[in-house]
Amino acid sequence: MSELQQWINSYLIKWGLVHDSANIWDNLVVLLLLIVITVGIDYTCRYIFLELFKRFAQKTKNQWDDLIVERKIINKLMHLIPAILVYIMLPLALPKEEMPTLLGILQMVCSVYIVAVVLRFINASLNLLLEIYNRKESMKNKPLKGFVQIIQVIMFFVGGIIIISILIGKSPATLFAGLGASAAILMLVFKDTILGFVAGIQLSANDMLRPGDWITMSKYGADGTVIEVTLNAIKVRNFDNTITTIPPYALVSDSFQNWRGMKESGGRRVKRSINIDMNSVHFCTPEMLAKFRKISLLTDYIDTKQEELEAYNKEHSIDASIWVNGRRQTNIGVFRAYLVNYLKSNPNVSQNMTCMVRQLQPTEQGIPMELYFFASTTDWIPYEDIQADVFDHILAVIPEFGLQVFQGVSGSDLRHLRIESTNLKDI
Repeated sequence: MSELQQWINSYLIKWGLVHDSANIWDNLVVLLLLIVITVGIDYTCRYIFLELFKRFAQKTKNQWDDLIVERKIINKLMHLIPAILVYIMLPLALPKEEMPTLLGILQMVCSVYIVAVVLRFINASLNLLLEIYNRKESMKNKPLKGFVQIIQVIMFFVGGIIIISILIGKSPATLFAGLGASAAILMLVFKDTILGFVAGIQLSANDMLRPGDWITMSKYGADGTVIEVTLNAIKVRNFDNTITTIPPYALVSDSFQNWRGMKESGGRRVKRSINIDMNSVHFCTPEMLAKFRKISLLTDYIDTKQEELEAYNKEHSIDASIWVNGRRQTNIGVFRAYLVNYLKSNPNVSQNMTCMVRQLQPTEQGIPMELYFFASTTDWIPYEDIQADVFDHILAVIPEFGLQVFQGVSGSDLRHLRIESTNLKDI
């Protein structure tokens, strides 16, 4: 390179430049040639090697190489080559003994640029790995994004320290040592990040939360599907399409309800009750039993139960002429048996899970008859349809058992009562 500089220097002197000016201009001309060469190498690498890799990616069936091309990962890497060449060849164009200040400034700029390109390349590579990871069916529900973000935070933090050390001319180790004294300040600044990282580890290790889970957390007004799990926030799309943001550490320190177990079980619970008017409860007459025996879901039950009761009463010499003596069937007991058989025969009710009908503590609003069963689907709309169909049928058949549903007095009831009282006065 010195021979090239001497050759350029001699021509510049021949063109009329003084010797001192020629020494400066020959360095600048060599620097310009270096820049042209590095730019040419940059374009050559990007267009030749990149085209070769594109052809290779098109011939393979893997998705990762196509994503490398789409996300321009190689383009970001290729920017390193001209920067490194310029950094290495700068002393040839600008000798240290002639232009130490300019050489130092340009090498500092090159060093900062190299670090920035490396950070950009690593950041893009991490995002690419996350995208490939999320495209796998077995992995896409794992909250990996938080871990990638903590790596990115550490990477940019270290990169920032290195850039500062280049600009001030100090060793990065010296700066890192000085950070020990300000650890408390750093912990305060990155408090949410640290808490989010620790919470993310706990959530992932215990498999407490995945993207796609339906969670309920009344404290934060969240009731919907988890759409994103990041280092600092968990986004939940509620059923009204609003977005609720929850700090990750809140899911560890507070309680929340995850409905994933319900979805994986294949059944969704129904737990509702109907209040029966206590005044409509009475013993079954022979005529009522004959009527109930014609109901297909009750035929076997009526016969079996009646044989059991008659055998008990006969064994204990019960006087059947008095209704309160011995054991007898009641209309509410037969109704409860009907409900159990109805649920067991319903194809929309899961037969592998708990299914029962029970009476709860009577109240001033009647006797609550509770149905506890699981629908055979977990989807919201079909679940509501199944639940509604079951209770539509129950409300329709209650009068067939001589029972009445308890409900509060309405305006219509008061009007009928007033009309009846008026008619009685007229009579």
